[in-house]
This record gives sequence, C-alpha cells and structure tokens, in this order.
Amino acid sequence: MTARLRFTFFFIVFSFLVIIGRLFYWQIVKAEELSLLGQSQYDAFVKITPKRGEIKTSDGFPIVANKVSFLVFATPKEVKEKNKTIDFISSLLTIDSATISAQLSLPRFWVPLKTGVDNATKEMIEKTRIAGIGFEPQFTRLYPESSMAAHLIGFVGKDENGEDKGYFGLEGFYNRQLRGKSGMAVQARDALGRPILSRMSGKTGAIDGRSFIVNIDRAIQFIAEKRLKKGIERYQASGGMVGILDPKTGNVLAMASYPSFDPKTYWEFSEDVYKNPFISNLYEPGSTFKALVMASALDGKVVKPETKCPVCGGPVNLGGYEIRTWNNKYYQNSTMTDVIMHSDNIGMVYAGSMLGIDRLLSYLNKFGIGQLTGIDLQGEVAPNLRSADKWYPLDIATLSFGQGISVTPIELLSGFSAIANEGRRMEPHVVAKIQTPEGETIVIPPKVLEQPISPTTAKVMTEMLINAVSNGEAKWARPKGYRIAGKTGTSQIPIAGHYDPDKTIASFIGFAPADDPKFSMLVIVDRPTTSIYGSETAAPIFFDIARDLLTYYNIPPTE
Repeated sequence: MTARLRFTFFFIVFSFLVIIGRLFYWQIVKAEELSLLGQSQYDAFVKITPKRGEIKTSDGFPIVANKVSFLVFATPKEVKEKNKTIDFISSLLTIDSATISAQLSLPRFWVPLKTGVDNATKEMIEKTRIAGIGFEPQFTRLYPESSMAAHLIGFVGKDENGEDKGYFGLEGFYNRQLRGKSGMAVQARDALGRPILSRMSGKTGAIDGRSFIVNIDRAIQFIAEKRLKKGIERYQASGGMVGILDPKTGNVLAMASYPSFDPKTYWEFSEDVYKNPFISNLYEPGSTFKALVMASALDGKVVKPETKCPVCGGPVNLGGYEIRTWNNKYYQNSTMTDVIMHSDNIGMVYAGSMLGIDRLLSYLNKFGIGQLTGIDLQGEVAPNLRSADKWYPLDIATLSFGQGISVTPIELLSGFSAIANEGRRMEPHVVAKIQTPEGETIVIPPKVLEQPISPTTAKVMTEMLINAVSNGEAKWARPKGYRIAGKTGTSQIPIAGHYDPDKTIASFIGFAPADDPKFSMLVIVDRPTTSIYGSETAAPIFFDIARDLLTYYNIPPTE
C-alpha cells in the first residue's frame, strides 16, 4: 500500500472515530441537557393552582368560600402589535407600561402580568381579541359573614415562596388539607412559539382542597360576639373572650375574642390580634378553678358537701404569709357547699390540704390541666404542671383557689365541662365533617379523653354549683326559673413579683340546663374598670348569653 493510500485510509478511520466520538458526546453525555433545552424551546410549564376548600358552619353555610379571579399572562412570541398591546394592557390593569414592556421582552413563552383580576376586566380584555394574552383562573378567600369567627378561621397569606398558606385557626391547622395539591400544565408549541397541544399529566394534576363542616353554630357565634362586645364596652374593659362547648361531645359551638380582626384585610391589623387568646393566652384562673379542686376533694372522699371547715373563722398564716378571703368575710364552721357559694379561699385551702398535693396534682392531670386539649386550631399552648416536690406549702394553698397556676381558657373550660358530662372529659373539636373533592364525607366522632371524677361526684358537684349560682354573689343576674351551675372568678394579675391591686381578670364559668346540659361556657373580661369583680362583669355577660341560648334551644323554665 502506497503512502498516499495509507494516509487516506487513516484519515477516513480518524474522521469516523471523531464522528462517533461527537455522536457519543451529544447523544449520551449531553443528552439530558439537550433534552431540557429542547423542551424549554417547545414546551412551557404552567403551574395550576387548586381550588382551596371551603369552611362551612353546622347548618352548611359557607363562612369561608372562594371568589374566582384571574391571572393575566402573555405569550410574548404571539404578541403582534407590541406597543399597542402594552398601552392597552397597562392602562386596563393599572400597571406601568415599562413593566409590561419588560415582561414582553423576556425570552420566554409565558410571562405573568397581574394576579387578582376580576371577571369584568377579563371580559373587557377578551373583547379586544388581543393576540398573546391569556387568563388562568385563581381563587381568593371570600367571607360571607365578614369578620365573624375570625380567630377560629384564621386567614390565608403568602409563604416565603409567594404561595398561599393558611395561618392561625382552622386555616393554619388544616392548611395542607384545605390547600389541595398543585398541578402542572404542559403547553407544547411549534418552532414559532405557537401552541399546538395542551395536556395535563395525570400524576401531577391539580387536586382541589378538602372542605370542612364545623361544629360552630352561626346563631350561637353571633350571640356570643354581640354580647361580648356589648359587655366589654359596658364595663370599659381592655378585651375579653367567650368559649362555648357541648360538654357531652366536646363540640365547639362558638368562640369569640375581642379585639378581633378582619381575615379579608388581615394586614391592616396588628399582629398581636392574630392569635386566638382562648387557646394561646395564659392567665391565673382564680376562683373558677375552685370547682376542679373541690370536685377532686369530693371524688377523693376526703370531704363531703356537708363537711364543716374547722379553720374558716379567720385568715390562715402559712410561712409568714396571711391568706384571706376575697372580701375579708369569714364564716365559722362553713360546709363545703357554703365554701363554694361564698367562694371562700380559706375553705378551699382546707379542702386542698385534706387531699394532699400528690393526689391533687393527679386529679388536675386527669382534668387536663398542664396539657394540650388537642383542639384542632393552630396556636394552642399549655405549660406543664410542676412535680409534687416543687410545690411549697404556700404554693399548695394558693393553688387550691386558683392562684399561682397558669392555664389557657380552653384548658379550664375543657376540664370544667367534665362535671357537666358525668365526669367524662371530651376532646374539644371544631371540625365535624371533612368533604373530599371526590364526594366522600369523613365524620369526626366525639373522643373521650379521661374520666377524672365519677358520675356520682359530678352530680354532687353540680348541685353545689347550682347553689352557688342561686345563692351566691351573682344571683341577681341569673335567668329566673332555670337550674344553672356555675362559678365566678376574680383573679389578680401578677406584675413584677406581686399582684396588681387595681386590675383583674374577671370570669364566670358554668353550664345549663344543669340537669341536662346543652352547653358549657366560660366568659373572661380582661381588666374591667367599672368593677373588678367577676360577679359584676363576667357573670352578667354569661347570663345574657345563657338566656339567649335557652331561648334558642327552646328550653322552658323548670322552676
């Protein structure tokens, strides 16, 4: 073989190897990158936002619904009269023309222009038949009852990625179920950027959020909010709250707090009001706590209703501190029934000492004190109870009448409601049913959490609480003819190592009708100024609401 032929042969072999190498490089090494590049040229991915689930009250009314709005987008390669389009769209959408121009100049097949556009504006744009402008439906929250139950509902804002996210209340607690699952639409286009096919992948399709039917009764919620606001204004308080449960099921019938906010325009309000204070605020319960301690002492069989208090004739000294009654009145040889009626701190110290700290803490744990109730709302807190060895004699004494311990309102109402339910403590729950996009309905059943006291003890304690309402300091405000069980509370506010002498948290807790309870309720008034006592502020609000509820349930007087 001549040198010329040999050179030609090696040149052909070399060229062949180079071609094979290049083909290997482009088809194997760079295959994925080229595929993505080609896809970016001919496919456009559009995120499909699912419809967020609705929230409906017990009568099926949507207290939180969805309003349809639109995202206006453009496909720059399809826009023919660019300047005319920029001028028209910028004026109609009230967007700076430079912003529109910048978006249309991007080397993309799909660019967003504005979100939250209403249907009227969409129709105006559609009538002009401008090429390259499209619409994608979006959903924003609609509140048919305005700001009603705002703390229960929460609100929908944006997360760090600009996506819708529920915060606080039901929106926060059930965010994942309410929001659904986003999908991805793939728009295939030809070499000129024109759409030739639209398809949705079944594996990544949008799934609408689940809807919720709650136990909240619209009428009861309205009554609670109206009476609370009126009471706070009447007693010139800084705020207040009301919680109403069905003690037999734990269903939350209403929950109201003031001041409140409007979830539609939540950003206009201070972040301090977003939290639901009924589940997030700690306070010393004061005399309302006496019902739990006395029920524990009765169940532990260390006292009976007729047991006389041997130390109730005057103040009690413990570790250099003098414990007095709230009004400096003393009743020698008071029975335990009298102790509850008079809200006697000395009698409660005696009952607590008879039970002992170990057994008292055991009972309080069963009542749910120091524990989360499990309510399905975002933001619940609960500080743990100290162990028995960390309670000093003075601490034990003040614990027995509700000072030196912090609870949330829902914690206290949940435990107290066990007295109304034959000693069974139920899990408080807001949601009654969950409706899936496929039409399935999931029912949330009542859940028994604990049996802190026996049915017999619950019945005895109920009679003592009825006597407290009928003959105690708030008897003037109660509805006549009804057997209502309840207890007043006036707790001082701890500041800088001592209690504020002028500011209190006034409260009243109870249930009715006592023989067959339809509701249990806790009313709290924060720093009332016309009077510092629960019997003169919280109790009248409680009885106003109770009177309305007894009428609403069509329950006639029995006495």
